[in-house]
Amino acid sequence: MQDDRYNTTGWDREQVRQQAEQRRSAQPARPGGKKRRRRRGPLSVILYLLFVAAASAVVAGVGWLLANDLCALNKPYVEAQIEVTTDDTVGTVASKLKEAGLIQYKWFFRLFCAIADAEEKIGAGTYTLDTDMDYRALITGMVSSSGGNLETNTVWVTIPEGYTVQQTIDLLAENGVSDKEDLEEAARNYVYDEYDFVDNENLGELSRLEGYLFPNTYEFYIGEKASNALNRLLSEFNRQMDAEMMELVENSGYTLDEIVTIASLIEKETDGSDRNLIASVIYNRMNNPSYETGGLLQIDASLIYATGRNEITQEDMALDSPYNLYVHQGLPPTPIANPGLESLKAALLPADTSYYYYVLGGDGKHIFSETYAEHQQVIAGLR
Repeated sequence: MQDDRYNTTGWDREQVRQQAEQRRSAQPARPGGKKRRRRRGPLSVILYLLFVAAASAVVAGVGWLLANDLCALNKPYVEAQIEVTTDDTVGTVASKLKEAGLIQYKWFFRLFCAIADAEEKIGAGTYTLDTDMDYRALITGMVSSSGGNLETNTVWVTIPEGYTVQQTIDLLAENGVSDKEDLEEAARNYVYDEYDFVDNENLGELSRLEGYLFPNTYEFYIGEKASNALNRLLSEFNRQMDAEMMELVENSGYTLDEIVTIASLIEKETDGSDRNLIASVIYNRMNNPSYETGGLLQIDASLIYATGRNEITQEDMALDSPYNLYVHQGLPPTPIANPGLESLKAALLPADTSYYYYVLGGDGKHIFSETYAEHQQVIAGLR
């Protein structure tokens, strides 16, 4: 048997193992026992920087889009009417603005409204807004002239057929829709450029809206902006003159303004079922100026419009006014009232007659005649 004392190979192996263990115990331990991280190579650093740059670009882009919407920068011009009702909230108002193309981000507008206390400022009403207005201007543009909020009261107003612009304004003012002065200013000078039937070139006269403030029953907001209130009536006229009605206008040989003027004369001459007969007399006189009437319409209502009085005198019949149809042939320069739908239809669909004269009979109905001699006999019989 070999004596282990002389086994140097085993001894050397044991010495190496002990020395290795001593070196490992002498090294400081890594926290948590984690492995040492590998150093990033050049490609990893480049990818990381690219990611940071892309993220920054996205944030900057989103920020620019939000700023563009907030401050109304570089937006294509859009104008729209927004109606805010007492049932609306800031959220539904934001939806209406979005649908009209006035804002892009509803959530951002609502956030701005929360910061700006817009819920206490926006009032019920109809407002004309556009994309030149930033968020703050949009909110300011929806502040009711009455100073109310979304709980603003409303009022129903019936505008009778045959009312003039002035009478309509007086009625709206009496019901608290808006101030009379504001309504008159809006009628004279506000540009209603969404309607091609309104004279937006020659401002300054109430008569430029005459005939187009459609008589009907409307719900208005108390203290509503004057131009919005009148716009409601113009919009109703535009709605009533639908494609079928406009086709009749085109086939009539007359302009829309002439048809409305004729309708206004009919409206002031009768409120009965003989509108089509009255229309036939007007057309017969205009189309046959060589007849004994000389093309003169001789309608009292037009002269009353010129004088502003309810009755005319013999002296008035010599008045030098384009509304005096006793001395001026053809139609007056503008409508003399706002006609209803039936009078508009009568102007477009007159009866086919040979009548040139009419007079109101004792039973409240008009009596029509073909000649002046017959007309005089009828008048004599009524005395």
